[in-house]
Amino acid sequence: MEDLLQTNYALDTFYFLMSGVLVMFMAAGFTMLEAGLVRAKNTTEILTKNVSLYAIACVMYLVCGYAIMYMTGSEGGFIPGFGFGIGEENAVEAVIAGGDDAPYYSARSDFFFQVVFVATAMSIVSGAVAERMKLFSFLVFAVVMTGFIYPVEGYWKWGGGFLDAAGFNDFAGSGIVHMAGAAAALAGVLFLGPRKGKYGPNGEVNAIPGANLPLAAMGMWVLWFGWFGFNGGSELKVSNVDEANAVAQIFLNTNAAAAGGLLAALITARVLFGKADLTMALNGALAGLVAITAEPLTPTGFSATLIGVVGGILVVFSVITLDKLKVDDPVGAISVHGVVGIWGLLAVPITNSDAGLGAQLYGIVAIFLWVFIASAITWGIIKAVMGLRVDEEDEANGVDLSECGMEAYPEFTKTT
Repeated sequence: MEDLLQTNYALDTFYFLMSGVLVMFMAAGFTMLEAGLVRAKNTTEILTKNVSLYAIACVMYLVCGYAIMYMTGSEGGFIPGFGFGIGEENAVEAVIAGGDDAPYYSARSDFFFQVVFVATAMSIVSGAVAERMKLFSFLVFAVVMTGFIYPVEGYWKWGGGFLDAAGFNDFAGSGIVHMAGAAAALAGVLFLGPRKGKYGPNGEVNAIPGANLPLAAMGMWVLWFGWFGFNGGSELKVSNVDEANAVAQIFLNTNAAAAGGLLAALITARVLFGKADLTMALNGALAGLVAITAEPLTPTGFSATLIGVVGGILVVFSVITLDKLKVDDPVGAISVHGVVGIWGLLAVPITNSDAGLGAQLYGIVAIFLWVFIASAITWGIIKAVMGLRVDEEDEANGVDLSECGMEAYPEFTKTT
C-alpha cells in the first residue's frame, strides 16, 4: 500500500508538472499571436513585453502572489492575508499516511502549475494595449497585477474564499484567469485611447492589418495545444480510473469547443463580410477554448462543440461592437477572453447540475469589478507618475525604435 501511494504521488506530480509545461508553452503562443497581429514596426516591443511579463509573473508569484492566493486567507473570507514564499514541501510521512487529507502531489508542482496561469492572465493585457503603451509602464502594471490583483480574486475561489463558499464554479479559469485579464486590459485601453488613425472623424473604422499572419496562425495552434494542459491539468489528478477518464473527457471537450468556435467564427465572418476572415477564425478557436474552460468536464463532446460555437459567434460580434464604441483592441483580447469568458461562466449550469446561475453571476460581477477597479487605479497612478502612452512621433515611427532601439524586421519595416 505504501508503495502504491508513493507511485500515485509520483504519477500525479509528474502529470501536474507536464500540464504546467504545456501552459507555459502558451506564453509562446501569446507571443507569436500578438507579434503576428501588430504592425511590423511594433514587433520587437511586443516580444519584449511578453518575455518580460512572464519573468515578472514568476518572481512576483514566488515572492507574495502564491501566499496571498493560497496560504494566508481564511475559509470563506473576502480579504486575504499577506505573506511571502510558497511554504514547505510535502513530507514523505504525510504522503504514506494516506487518507483524504494526505497530499497526493508535490506542493512545488502546485506552485509551478499556478504560476503559469498568472502569466497567462497578464499575457491577455499585452495584446490589447499594443502599439501605443510605454514598455516600462506596462511592466510596472505587470508587477501589481501578478503580485496582488490576480492573487486576491484567485483566493476568492481557488483559495477557498467567499466565492467558493457561495458555490461559484470556474473549473480552470474562464473568469479567474481570462475574464480577469480582459478586465485589466479594458481598463488600460480606456486610459490609453485608440491608436492614431484607427477611427475616422465620422465614426468609420479603419482596419490596421497585422504584419505576419502565418506567425499569428502558429500562435493560435500553440495556444490550442497548450490548452490541454490548462484544462486537463486542472483536474489535478490522473492516477486512478475515474480521474483518468475525467482527464480524457476534458481533453475531448477542449478540442471540440475550439473546433466549434473556429468554424462558427469563420462562417459568421463569411456571412457578415462576404470573405473568410482569418483573424476572426483564429480568435474563434481561442473563444471556444475560453468558453469551455469554466467547465470542461461535465459536457458531452457535442455539448462542448455547441458551447464553442456560441463563443465563436459572440467573439465576432463583440469585436465589431467594441470597434463601434471606439475601444481599440489590436488583437481582440477583450472580446476573446472577456466577453466569451463571461459566456463560459454562464454556460456552466447548462451541463453541471451543481452550479447555479445566481452564483455564476455573483462571481462574474465580483471578479470583474475588483480587477477593473483595481487595475484602473493602478493604471491611473502609473499615468500620473511616469505616463502611459508614447508620444505621437514615436507611435508613428513604431515603438520598436523608441522603446527598444531595434527593429524585428530591419530590412522590411515601414514607418507609415
